[in-house]
Amino acid sequence: MIATHIQTLHGYTPGEQPQIPGLIKLNTNENPHPPSPKVAEALRAFDPARLRLYPDPVCKAVRERIAEIHGCPVANVFAGNGSDEILALASRAFVNADETIGFFDPSYSLYPVLADIHNVRQNPKKLNPDFSWQVPATCHDALFYLANPNAPTSLRASTETVAALCKNASGVVLIDEAYADFARGNCMALATAPDNTNTLVMRTLSKSFSLAGLRFGYCVGPAPLIHALYKIKDSYNVNMLTATLALAALNDLPHMRANVSKIIATRERLAHALRERGFTMPDSETNFLFARPPDGKAVQLLQHLRDRKILVRHFDFPATREHIRITVGTDAEADALLAVL
Repeated sequence: MIATHIQTLHGYTPGEQPQIPGLIKLNTNENPHPPSPKVAEALRAFDPARLRLYPDPVCKAVRERIAEIHGCPVANVFAGNGSDEILALASRAFVNADETIGFFDPSYSLYPVLADIHNVRQNPKKLNPDFSWQVPATCHDALFYLANPNAPTSLRASTETVAALCKNASGVVLIDEAYADFARGNCMALATAPDNTNTLVMRTLSKSFSLAGLRFGYCVGPAPLIHALYKIKDSYNVNMLTATLALAALNDLPHMRANVSKIIATRERLAHALRERGFTMPDSETNFLFARPPDGKAVQLLQHLRDRKILVRHFDFPATREHIRITVGTDAEADALLAVL
């Protein structure tokens, strides 16, 4: 009764969301600062009677705002129920049964799960020991997921490097820019370029906009690829309340940028303090640090912190098992972490 490939599937494991009083939660890259006051205003003004109606199936008002922000036609914007929905739709829209989904390893641990759900072959490409990568001479994957900046390593490849990958790719390249607002650059210009035929750039409101609980993501790219996603999405994939609050958030970019500036300042202070304690880590371009403790005993440190009500994340794979991923919280949370260490 259950498909054979689903019976053996190892599903994606989200970060813990424990309900522990006094917990300092630095494990799921949530923004520690509240969203724009305009979101609260829109929520208060929302008439619950509207919920008897279906939402706009193509999320037109929000897409128009996204198109305005990025300087592209509305036809080049897809709105989704979180960026994870877009990743899943892409695996269905752009990959045939005998083709492959590519991604770097280590990267977002959902990517291989999506390949397995779609029952197609994975084609992981190992990162260098320092977590950098070279442009593959050829890329024949039907779909390549590229997290940039990468999670959990926190590093960003240059736009020129990513452009070379897209040029070499015979299939679709989906650039996952969940953390782009915390970085020194991004690849959105590749998605909006007039000659672009194979590149999508995806963003989310979960990180920089402080709206992880809302579930809204979008991608920008060539109209034919966007149209393919719309052909296979759920009828009403973005609910009315989400669309209303997403639009309010996107109408207050200064608030988001102010929060991002605070997080970057805390990130740099925390990284400096950890390095003084013997930790090593890449120079982060995200809202988290990928840190190796002095003795490499990441699992023991994970438990030590948990015992003191500080939650961080660990990925038990060969390339990552000596590191912990630490979300950049408030200054007070950073100080509490440093005090325990």
